[in-house]
Amino acid sequence: MSVSPRPLFGRASCLPGSEHPFSSDLRPRGADGGSVDWFRNFVSLKKGCSSLEFFFPRDIPPLPGRAFIKHQPETKKILVDAFFLVKTKEMALTLKFSIIFLLLSLVSASSYVSSDKDDFSQCESTVKDWAESSIYNGSKEDKLSLKDLLFFLHIPRTGGRSYFYCFLRKLYTSYQECPRSYDKLRFDPSKPNCRLMVTHDDYSLMSKLPKEQTSVVTVLRNPIDRVFSSYEFAIEVAARFLVHPNLTSATQMSRRIRPKSRGVSTLDIWPWKYLVPWMREDLFARRDARKSREVTEIEYSIDPYNMEEMIMPLHTFINHPVVHEIIHNGATFQVAGLTNNSYLEESHDVRHCVRKHPELGKFVLDVAKSRLDHMLYVGITEEHKKSATMFANMVGAQVLSQSEALSLHFGQETVNRTDSEGDESIQSQLSTNDEQQGEVPTSKNAKLTNGNQMTVQKLMDDYEICISSLRKSQSARRTFSLKWIAPANFSNEGRLMVPEEVLLQILALNSLDVELYKYAQNIFAQEQKHLMHTAEHYYMGQQKNASFEVERWKQLCQDLYLCHPWNMILSVVMMLLIIALVVVVVTARRRTSKLKV
Repeated sequence: MSVSPRPLFGRASCLPGSEHPFSSDLRPRGADGGSVDWFRNFVSLKKGCSSLEFFFPRDIPPLPGRAFIKHQPETKKILVDAFFLVKTKEMALTLKFSIIFLLLSLVSASSYVSSDKDDFSQCESTVKDWAESSIYNGSKEDKLSLKDLLFFLHIPRTGGRSYFYCFLRKLYTSYQECPRSYDKLRFDPSKPNCRLMVTHDDYSLMSKLPKEQTSVVTVLRNPIDRVFSSYEFAIEVAARFLVHPNLTSATQMSRRIRPKSRGVSTLDIWPWKYLVPWMREDLFARRDARKSREVTEIEYSIDPYNMEEMIMPLHTFINHPVVHEIIHNGATFQVAGLTNNSYLEESHDVRHCVRKHPELGKFVLDVAKSRLDHMLYVGITEEHKKSATMFANMVGAQVLSQSEALSLHFGQETVNRTDSEGDESIQSQLSTNDEQQGEVPTSKNAKLTNGNQMTVQKLMDDYEICISSLRKSQSARRTFSLKWIAPANFSNEGRLMVPEEVLLQILALNSLDVELYKYAQNIFAQEQKHLMHTAEHYYMGQQKNASFEVERWKQLCQDLYLCHPWNMILSVVMMLLIIALVVVVVTARRRTSKLKV
């Protein structure tokens, strides 16, 4: 007798006390195309005899009844509809089996619950162990002092590029930049005299650096704006490839050009090496779909973030697994060192546990907060002007004071590099070539100041010029990209059209980043107070120096037996007049003597 390959469940009614004959075999009809398989069955009794449930295991002997099994493909389940004639004397036996089945079900359910508890306990232990080993409890007293190596942890879409081009590349020479800084997904920080590292790598990179000799700086952004910006930038870069006739052509051309290019492709940099190819494939698929329908006119939504015919809608983007893995709570995971680009072996397990059990995210958040506490500088994108001024005074001033070569002969290395490579401006190197549009400029393309001694004020003046040029370049690049997906056009006004439920969903998906951003704002406020206190202290010091100079002059006056500074001034004037008079008299006598001769 054959056995069912899987359990079957169903409902039925019964007639208690009926003396009608019954059959002990169950013949399926319509279950799998009219099979003649025999099934063992088990009948459990619920609520008297008004409701019966059926379960067909392998080792339960047949019971009375006849059932007709129906298959429902739409639900991928098999339901049993049956009419049973059950003898009263058989009810006791049925009840016994019902109790046994109920006990077995309870044991099975408890095992599942136990398994879930075990999984949570194991995840909790994994996350806690990592958190305890990651939280740094060292002193914060020296955190504001710049150390030998500066690590700029650039969280994507926070405005970090402006810090790199307009601040750091004016403070450090190319020789002092770490190899491949910003250029690839990963790079080797082992170069001797490496003093500047700027990268999208997460905090786990510190495991390969001399921690006690490294200062970390970063910038955070409002999570909603960062998600918007990530979505826009991924589409912007991917749209540049629409100049090609199809996806295959774009991919092949990209592979041929990238090894020859002197620049660095965005496709080499985390996280865009994941997001851009995915978005590029989506854009080509939507364009092909429009062509296949041969529709000349399409009615587009007025909401630029919901133009499904042209681009992936924002609400689809935020719910995609790739975005869950990389973008949502990305700032927290990057500061904690737990991205999918992490150097830590346990990062995958910790990240998986936090994704599966969101309540464990508090441990990751605590680690990220602790690391912000010990950073040299934490900027806020929305406080752009204040952040830039604070960076120049807190970081720039220390770099200048540390390096005599930079402060006295700031442009010497720059002159050599510029003479050999040409003076290429940011505007010119950000061309509109379709492949170069996806490149990040390398160190040779920075337009640096040379020949003059750098000061904090000059650094800020140069920054304003640089940021203006950089914004114009970025605007030109965006205009070039978005023309391929017109009428889609991203702007602050367009963001106001996004439904509130989408914004609320973004907040919910980035709950850790929301908390970390609030914490960063508090740190930023403390940094401002510290900077103001330092400025006041400097001003008071200048006043003391001025007072000291006044006292010194007073003492000098006393030594010269003068009672007031004006006395000294008048004395000097009188002495000069006497000297002038003597010169005039001597000159006149000489002329008279010559005439006599």
